[in-house]
Amino acid sequence: MRILFFRHGLAGDRADFAKTGRPDDKRPLTSKGKRKTARSAKGLRALVPELDMIATSPMTRARQTAEILAKVYGGLRPSRVEDLSPKGDREEILLWLVEKSPNLVALVGHEPALGTLAGWFLTGKAEPWFELGKAGACLLEFHGVPKAGAAKLAWLLHPSQLRGLED
Repeated sequence: MRILFFRHGLAGDRADFAKTGRPDDKRPLTSKGKRKTARSAKGLRALVPELDMIATSPMTRARQTAEILAKVYGGLRPSRVEDLSPKGDREEILLWLVEKSPNLVALVGHEPALGTLAGWFLTGKAEPWFELGKAGACLLEFHGVPKAGAAKLAWLLHPSQLRGLED
């Protein structure tokens, strides 16, 4: 199994959005965030031509990012996974992955949760091992069933590096 971690794109300012009275989970990507995320997704596709599935946090900015990825990858339908939200349970994500058993899945979410999840898969410790930039990605590989401490880091790319891979 290979897991592609993809952080949501640039969203509106948290403090400004709070003034609207709406909850932070509804905060969307900005226009610039959508454009840069699409470019990162196109670069990602040049590196990883196919995905089996896309899973996303239920938060608006992550869902919008997953929809951009889905469009770039030919219309895959993102699956909503509650535990990809910032306060999600990594054990539940692991159970979901084992149940679905995709060959290559993209997990779209937030920091520091994604970095902590990746760190857990790499080292067995629930500590952030790195921080993904907005619309940045990394790829972990497992030989056999995924579990904590069993992953190998294939690559980690900053958003500008992904955008540089565009066709």
